[in-house]
Amino acid sequence: MMPLPEDIKGSCFQSGNKRNHEPFIAPERFGNSTVGFGSNVHSQAPEKVTLLVDGTRFVVNPQIFTAHPDTMLGRMFGPGREYNFTRPNEKGEYEIAEGISATVFRTVLDYYKTGIINCPDGISIPDLRDTCDYLCINFDFNTIRCQDLSALLHELSNDGAHKQFDHYLEELILPIMVGCAKKGERECHIVVLTDEDSVDWDEDHPPPMGEEYSQILYSSKLYRFFKYIENRDVAKTVLKERGLKNIRIGIEGYPTCKEKIKRRPGGRSEVIYNYVQRPFIQMSWEKEEGKSRHVDFQCVRSKSLTNLVAAGEDVLEDQEILMHHPPQVDELDRLNAPLSQMASNDFQD
Repeated sequence: MMPLPEDIKGSCFQSGNKRNHEPFIAPERFGNSTVGFGSNVHSQAPEKVTLLVDGTRFVVNPQIFTAHPDTMLGRMFGPGREYNFTRPNEKGEYEIAEGISATVFRTVLDYYKTGIINCPDGISIPDLRDTCDYLCINFDFNTIRCQDLSALLHELSNDGAHKQFDHYLEELILPIMVGCAKKGERECHIVVLTDEDSVDWDEDHPPPMGEEYSQILYSSKLYRFFKYIENRDVAKTVLKERGLKNIRIGIEGYPTCKEKIKRRPGGRSEVIYNYVQRPFIQMSWEKEEGKSRHVDFQCVRSKSLTNLVAAGEDVLEDQEILMHHPPQVDELDRLNAPLSQMASNDFQD
């Protein structure tokens, strides 16, 4: 990687971390032999392109990109470059990676040279992850090397949780949702129990909290998956991506079996249930949820008048109301009124 002369003073090319940044220029090859350092090296200069990232110019040999055709830059500067939608500007520079800092981009360029990205201190793993996703570079343990293992493993766990929940959604959760939809329901509440859990309710005295409307899913694997709050957040993201709404995922108490029966005064019995903390999923696919929950409590007659006869009738009705129901007089008005007016009001009363 070689900066242009005007960019030598840029912060992207500082040597504060004491790393030697060699130019990203691949050797020219002729046949099966590699050109050495003889006179033929200067006979044909390698092709170079200028990449403009975050206001910083990177002069590179495009051959380092073609060695990785599955990446964005590999396709961009591959054999079909003439069909590429990205065109250079008036200066012949390629403006790419909008929104990515030059420091992160310089770090990612190590991948095209060694196949490994060494993340230095000061660069966050989420930013590096976003850059790899943008450039279509695999973000895994074989590619990334960093000091902060916690941040790296967190990103890898998010990837694994996303793929794992996709499998759980298709194999375990979706069949229950389809069963609710066939009954005309437009929402679903699923409680995840372990394979060892058992539900034994008293038919005469069921739990008084509406658990009978919940769907039960026995899966110890899904139970362990929802044990982590990060996995629950990933699951919410997946469900939102699939178009579901009103998503709630958490831990709640669920009655499994009756523990004892208490006798209340009057001969009434009360069943005490044993509750266990288990994950639950609640979601909706209702399209008109706002209209379904809207209720008109009163109808107000329109004030618009269509003719003069109706207007006259309204005036007569208002006059009759005033005659039979005179306006009330506030006590403060009585105290502040003149004596003659107070006597008149008392006489009317």
